[in-house]
Amino acid sequence: MKQVVKLNINGSPYEVMVAPNATIADVVRRQLGMTGTKLGCEQGDCGACTILIEGKSHLSCITLALASEGKEIVTIEGLEQDGKLDPIQQAILEKQGVQCGICTPGVIMSAKGLLNENPKPNHQEIVVGMSGNLCRCTGYEKIFDAVEAVVAGDYDEAGRS
Repeated sequence: MKQVVKLNINGSPYEVMVAPNATIADVVRRQLGMTGTKLGCEQGDCGACTILIEGKSHLSCITLALASEGKEIVTIEGLEQDGKLDPIQQAILEKQGVQCGICTPGVIMSAKGLLNENPKPNHQEIVVGMSGNLCRCTGYEKIFDAVEAVVAGDYDEAGRS
């Protein structure tokens, strides 16, 4: 039986009817049309669907919408502010940490979650923190370089410093 759930996504309130087994990925992609959150494995293994809930990385394909009620949810669409990319978005772009793009939103959201929890991770902490994201194209080094550039202060809220 469907029920109404109140969600705060990217700073905007939403009331949606959801089935008890509906995931946040289902809601943001299929009901709200925010297709930046990608679905890969739909089993919590690849990280393509990563979003932030209360500032921490979560796999949206295995996170129930009902369990997210009243929490601050940020998808890839919510990182850009006033036409400016988030520093991690800008760094991933400039460091060429993308290729096909399927994993990119999840990689960016995982990196943002990592930096929210640990603003100054060392290389090994970045590797471990990003280990839940599978990318078959980039080889990861450019992704790690981008995170390290943000940590080093090469990027700030206004973009490149």
